Amino acid sequence: MQKISTSVEALHRVVAMLVAAAVLVVSVGFYNTADAANLTLVSNTLSDSDVSALSNHTLRFTLATSSAGVASAQTIVVAFPAGFNLGSVALADIDMSIDGVDQTLAGAAALNTWGVGVAGQNITFTAGTGTAIATNTDAIIIRVGTNASGGTNRVTNPTAGSYEFIVTAGADTGRTRVAILDNVDVTAVVNTSFTFTVTGLATSSAVNGTSTTGSTTATAIPFGVLTAGEIKTLAQRLNVTTNARNGFVVTVEQDQNLLSSTGADIDGFANGAYTNTPALWSTPTNLIGNENTWGHWGLTSEDSDLNSDEFGSVLFVSASTTPRQIFSHTGPSDGTTADIGETDIGYQIQITPLQEAGDDYSTILTYIATPTF
Repeated sequence: MQKISTSVEALHRVVAMLVAAAVLVVSVGFYNTADAANLTLVSNTLSDSDVSALSNHTLRFTLATSSAGVASAQTIVVAFPAGFNLGSVALADIDMSIDGVDQTLAGAAALNTWGVGVAGQNITFTAGTGTAIATNTDAIIIRVGTNASGGTNRVTNPTAGSYEFIVTAGADTGRTRVAILDNVDVTAVVNTSFTFTVTGLATSSAVNGTSTTGSTTATAIPFGVLTAGEIKTLAQRLNVTTNARNGFVVTVEQDQNLLSSTGADIDGFANGAYTNTPALWSTPTNLIGNENTWGHWGLTSEDSDLNSDEFGSVLFVSASTTPRQIFSHTGPSDGTTADIGETDIGYQIQITPLQEAGDDYSTILTYIATPTF
């Protein structure tokens, strides 16, 4: 038997359909979502991109003009890729600035304060009251590591590869990448260089406050005939050229006193005392019972910045069989600049009437130049 709908039933169905449609319209009309936008100019600069290195991170990004911003109680989350080890990174190792203004950070959000938490691979900033970020913010900068004010801990890099960082600010998201790779070893060799020369100086050459009375060559200091009471001064020039990082030292030593074949000698300045501390020149005292006082000779250096025993103007020490420092510098030298690559060494002699006669007084001087690379 066929069931025929009555007009009442049809009417009920029409009413039910209209009610359902109305409910649907009301439901659709009140459902609302905030549109998300992409963050722009997202970057992360590492202080060290080497494998397993400790590195600082400087993240930068801006909010798009279409962004809804970051409201109070909303968050900014920086997600570090797996492999990056945040280790002991904590609040003290994190800074954030917005449009160039440093933000107040604390363990929990509060009035005008961002709450900051580190959990797993994420660093989360929670906006407190008064810290909301408006749309089209010029620049947000987050620093993680010792680049943060007071920071002491850094993030440990993973193995080599390309890694994506995700930054979420409110409803907006941005991504950037960093590359981790082994450092490149750059090597080079610079050959050592060292040149030391001795040259003679002419008569009337100035040397450390005095003047020469005769000339020398690179291999001879000929005082000639000595006259009682007369001071004779000769000099030589020393030049050093080197790329030694720690400079050089030049010493001089004699093999003996100025000695004659008769056995007579001319002693070291002053009066045979072999003075080590530079002193003003003094005349031999000529004591009849002390042959050391009948004549002496010594030396002076123009190098004003010796590592020890600086020679002031017209100050002398004795020549000695022990190496005596006369020239030095603490770095590379050019061979021409005074006190660095060049200096003059003066030798002075004086006798009294008691000095024994002899026509072959002699000694040998040895210069030793030692660079330290």
